[in-house]
Order: sequence, then structure tokens, then C-alpha cells
Amino acid sequence: MPAYSNRLIKETSPYLLQHAHNPVDWYPWCDEAFEKAKTEDKPVLISIGYAACHWCHVMEKESFENEETAKLMNEYFINIKVDREERPDIDHVYMDALQAMTGSGGWPLNMFLTPDAKPFFGGTYFPPARAYNRSSWPETIVAIHNAYKNKKNEIESQAENLTDHLKNANPFVKEITSFDSNDWSPETLETISKNMLSAGDKTWGGFGNAPKFPQTGVIQFLLRQYHFYKDEDALAQALLSLDKMVMGGIYDQLGGGFSRYSTDEKWMAPHFEKMLYDNALLISVLSEAYQLTRKEIYLDTIHHSMNFMQNELMNDEGAFFSALDADSEGVEGKFYTWSKEEITLILGTDAEWFCKYYDVTENGNWEHTNILWQTKLMADFVEENKLDMDQFSVQLKEAKSLLLLNRNKRIRPLLDDKIILSWNALMNIACSKAFAATGFEKYRHLAIRNIHFIEQSFFDQRLNTIHHTYKNGEAKQVPRRERVARRLLQPAMA
Repeated sequence: MPAYSNRLIKETSPYLLQHAHNPVDWYPWCDEAFEKAKTEDKPVLISIGYAACHWCHVMEKESFENEETAKLMNEYFINIKVDREERPDIDHVYMDALQAMTGSGGWPLNMFLTPDAKPFFGGTYFPPARAYNRSSWPETIVAIHNAYKNKKNEIESQAENLTDHLKNANPFVKEITSFDSNDWSPETLETISKNMLSAGDKTWGGFGNAPKFPQTGVIQFLLRQYHFYKDEDALAQALLSLDKMVMGGIYDQLGGGFSRYSTDEKWMAPHFEKMLYDNALLISVLSEAYQLTRKEIYLDTIHHSMNFMQNELMNDEGAFFSALDADSEGVEGKFYTWSKEEITLILGTDAEWFCKYYDVTENGNWEHTNILWQTKLMADFVEENKLDMDQFSVQLKEAKSLLLLNRNKRIRPLLDDKIILSWNALMNIACSKAFAATGFEKYRHLAIRNIHFIEQSFFDQRLNTIHHTYKNGEAKQVPRRERVARRLLQPAMA
């Protein structure tokens, strides 16, 4: 029997339920919490995250499960927990505020508000003791409490100034400018392409420095720039980026599917959470790359990734779940990483060439363990080691199947099993594009089955509305972003 329970116990979000037995007196986002803050004249702490977030788990374990820390939070603040995937409207407003304050963002997003929901201080992860040049969480909450108590006028003025900034920047309270079709002239598209290519990593693919995100929108733009205007440089950077991701640790070499981003420039060490939307977007762009090039690596990755989606993120009704956690047994990446000894025990004499191909070492290639990733294309590896390509392909497939069979016996990462309309729509597009590219009839049937689920589960004919999330037979409508913006941006909370 848990020692504590709070109001989150009645929620359906896996992320909120993870915090339902914290000693922190969490509220979900609701009017009751803000009314209590006004009545007791306390600031509000809103803590935003999601179920697959590694640093959200870390901060929960270090701080939100700590009784002494929770006591301070309960005494000084009204505490609200928000699932950013369930309430992207709230997340967007306060992430804008954090980026305005600090120039950066991320999750967990911890924002302190006045009782009328206006932000005045925020950050992401706070350690339990001073570390990483960051103040500790207990120090922070005590300092915020003292500031609110002794310098309330300054805090309210700061909140008003930030709110004015957000109001001026908010697209829902500004007129939408008219669209100029000349913005999409061939000359403008060429300029956009050159700007994108100037940020491209010509060695490892992708754009910018580490951490590296897939940036599928940029890759898709470059593929289409080649399709319409035969821009060879655009094609080369797009394909280099896809090749390096598919070869990298960001791609699950055994089970398929992509992690959310890479912590290094080589795509080797991922942040291991797997999100539905990332994989949907990557399958879509891989399908377009295959249509342009007919390269076998893209066809194989489409099939492998689609199998992952069906096996690990799809339910019996044809809907797709949201995410797989980065952690298992409290350790990031434990489900996906290997020691050389483990691989040798499983593969026997085949372990030597397998470890060479996937950069597996005795000491580990990442934090004393090994992430499977290819440092060379298969054709180059085969040529350098004087191997037969057909025989090597068969042996590699058998070795990967054997390792996957053993990996499936491990304790699996947490599944975030809520179903999000917009992410399912992205996956429906991915299924359709995969069918268009490969002609594989099963993908067309998946798209049809999924759209039937969407129509039956998310559309409320009685209320003439569309819901945002679905779980355990219950669909929820999320207020549109401008409604939440109105709560923040009007002089008084609605």
C-alpha cells in the first residue's frame, strides 16, 4: 500500500499517474488549484513533463519523492503537474515563457507562477544538491518563497512584463499576416536550401552541433528540392543524414525504430526514449528517399521500422501508443545496451565479426557498456574484411535475430499507452507513404484500420468536436491553445 496518494490518482495520463503517490500534494491543471493559490496567496509551481522523459524520472526520484522536499513544496506553493503530451496548449505557453527568460528550454519544465497564472521564474532540471552549476531544488524553492513573501511587488512587476512580452509574441492574439505567394518562388526556395545546407554536418549528416535531432522537415525539404529542381547538394546532404542515422545508435539496430535524438554528433549515443511522432516522421521521409533513390537501405529500414511500430506501439484496434521510456529498471538505455561478454555467450564464434561490425568493445563504447552502431556501410565492411556479401547478410540477420530474442527476455521500458490524435494522424500518413513507396499492401490496410479507429474514438458527433487524447475507452478534449493563452494574457484569469 503506497504511503501517499494525491489528486493525480484520478487521472488517466501515465505521466500523471507516475506522480500519484508522491508526497507532493499535486493538483492536475484545474481552476481549483488557482483558486486555492489566490485564497492562500501562494505562488503556483507548474511542473511539466512526459512519461518517457529520463530527466523527469530523475527529478521525481531525487526531489518529488523526498518527504522533506515535498514538505517545503506543500507549505510554500500550490503544486500542479501537467503531461505536455496531454496538454500541449499549456506546455507551449510556459515553454515560450522559459525560452524568453533563459534562451533555452526542455523537460522537466518547472515554472513558478503568480496566483493568476503569470510566470515569473523557471527552469528545467534542478538537482537535489548544488551540481552542474545549478542551484539545488530545495534552495530554489526556499528562495522563491522568500522572494514572493518579501519582494512581492517586484515579482508581480516581472510577471507583468513577461506576460506583455508573451502577449506581443503570441500568434493567437496577433493578426495573421496575408500570405505572399512570391515567398515560394524557385529563387526563394534555393535560398532556403542554401541556408539549410550551410548548417549541415558534411561528415556525419544532420544539421548543427550535438545534441542532434532528426530534423525530418529539413531533410524532406531537401529531398523535394532535388525532386523539383535537381539540386544535387540538397540530395547529398539529405541522404547522408538518413544514412548516418540508420547506421547509428539512434536507430535500434535489433528491434527497429528511432530514439528521440542523439547526444553526440555521430548519432551514436541516443537519448533512448522512442516517440511515436519521431518514428512516423522518419518513416515518411525514408519513404520519399526510397522513391527517389531505390536504395535498399531505405527499403529495409522502412520495413524494420514498420514492424517495430506494429509490435511495440500498436494496439489491437489499430491505434498507436505515444512512447517507450528511455529507462528500464531505473537505468537509461539498459534495455538496449550490451556487454561484449553477453554477446559472446549468445553468438559464440560469430561474436568476433559481429562486435567488429557494431563497434562493441570490452570496456564499452558508451558509459562502460555498448550501443550497437555501424561505423561503416555494410558494403565497405565486407570489402575491407574480404567477406562474401550474401553470406554476410544471412549471418548478420541470424545474429541479430538471436540477440533480439534474448533482449526480449529483459525487463522492458515503460509504455506510455495514451493515444494522441495528432500523432496517430502523422503515423497514418507514414503508413500511407510507406505503401506508396513500397507497394506493400499491409501498410495500406494499417492506414485504413487506423483511420477507422480515429473516426470512431475521437469524433464526438453530439458535441460537434474532436478530442485530443484517448485511453481506457475515454476520450478527452483539450482546450485550444488560445484559450489557455487567454487565461495567461488577460488582466485577470478567466
